[in-house]
Amino acid sequence: MNTINPMITNPILPGFNPDPSICRAGEDYYIATSTFEWFPGVRIHHSRDLVHWRALPSPLTRISQLNMEGNINSGGVWAPCLSCDNGVFYLIYTDVKSRVGAFKDTHNYLVTASDIEGPWSDPIYLNSSGFDPSLFHDEDGRKWLVNMIWDHRKGKNRFAGIVLQEYSVQEQKLIGPAINIFEGTKLGLTEAPHLYKRQGYYYLVTAEGGTGYEHAVTVARSRTLQGPYEVDPANPMLTSHGRTDLPLQKAGHGSLVETPTGEWYMAHLVGRPVKEKHCILGRETALQRCTWSEDGWLRLASGERYPELQVAAPNLEPHPFEPPAEMDQFEEAELRQDWNTLRIPPDPSWVTLTERPGCLRLYGMESMSSTHRQSMVARRLQAFKCEAETCLEFAPDHPQQMAGLILYYDTQDYLYLRVTHHEEKGLCLGIIQSRYGLYDELLEEDIPLQQGNQIRLKAVIDHDRACFYYSSDEDSSWIQVGEWTDITHLCDESPEYIRFTGTYIGLCAQDLGGTRKHADFDYFRYTMV
Repeated sequence: MNTINPMITNPILPGFNPDPSICRAGEDYYIATSTFEWFPGVRIHHSRDLVHWRALPSPLTRISQLNMEGNINSGGVWAPCLSCDNGVFYLIYTDVKSRVGAFKDTHNYLVTASDIEGPWSDPIYLNSSGFDPSLFHDEDGRKWLVNMIWDHRKGKNRFAGIVLQEYSVQEQKLIGPAINIFEGTKLGLTEAPHLYKRQGYYYLVTAEGGTGYEHAVTVARSRTLQGPYEVDPANPMLTSHGRTDLPLQKAGHGSLVETPTGEWYMAHLVGRPVKEKHCILGRETALQRCTWSEDGWLRLASGERYPELQVAAPNLEPHPFEPPAEMDQFEEAELRQDWNTLRIPPDPSWVTLTERPGCLRLYGMESMSSTHRQSMVARRLQAFKCEAETCLEFAPDHPQQMAGLILYYDTQDYLYLRVTHHEEKGLCLGIIQSRYGLYDELLEEDIPLQQGNQIRLKAVIDHDRACFYYSSDEDSSWIQVGEWTDITHLCDESPEYIRFTGTYIGLCAQDLGGTRKHADFDYFRYTMV
């Protein structure tokens, strides 16, 4: 056992990093996670020791790979699968166009690269029969796609099982019949299939119970690829269900990796509620150490089925990475990779770091309700206690022009400290909130500001609440704006339907009149307290 750095601390990928797919290539470990409507598509993290992780460039950076303009909330990229075979990386992903109601339009694609940092190919279309596709490389060289299949019909089990179909590398398409190899267990909602082969058995690892508080990992096995698959008699192999005392909830959606020395780990999804069942950071990624029982079933090394905050690290040399800088002074020509944009890629027509060197310039576009063209640059909220700060220069001349600092979940839920123009007050500052789709302005009256000055804006987050501050001078003290505000609505749990992303914090500008008024941001600082 590694005595220098013996423990993995969960979650290993805090903040919005759901649906992990883990793989090893030589001495390097990679995890791909879902990004939903945020661009670029698919988040990839890298490690050499399974303890320390760093973000790599995302693979889906072009509209030819991922066109999400108009995608619904919590649409876009679902549950990628990353694998490596004979020096080639294979990335399978879903672009979800509709998901609410009887139907789901879920288009599945494959991209490849010889280097994990790209360039990645344009996509090969696979199918649209369901979501959570995964590619299995068998020992004989053949490749097989598995995905859950969606049945829209009334009275049917909509999670209709796991379907298997061969993929031809030469023809770049699926070939042969699609066979339903596993209909799931009584836990239901069978999804997220991954196939592995060990000691003569094919192991099918799936998620069941839904991605909420009844989430679980189910394992089944068969001597033949096409089944029938026998379910683990101790199923579920991993879950948090029934243990409300656990700090890691929603455990499920697992994938496996083996070290060169034969140690096994499962990457899986978790959530950490801050109040009741509200997970403002979204669904995160954790790692559990695994063993195999004498009769060949996968078990957690703890002997339990519940996720642990601390697990033993593998016998690998520690390999820490330099943490990203807290301050971004916008001195580079391109955005740092911790920034994301909504649905559309960053484009000089609306975001630029070169037009005014040392500043991020945003040209105002559509409102926070838009699923098409929002001018927003944001990063994941990754800690329950943190601060974010920026400095804004903005000269609006109409109430339809706004810019500022935003806490954003989706078009239904956000909290926004914004600068705008008032017909009588001129330049002013206020707070906009949307809570489950209901718009509100949290100050009785906006605060007048001096025209032509830069203004510093700050957000302080403490678990289930947030507070905003401003300063009109670099040497001035911070002035509180409004009261501490409940932010538990910035979470997966909505009264209408479950959502799948997480809270972001960032910078945005709107010009609802279409005149594209710009805002300049001098810096952005994100600090975990």
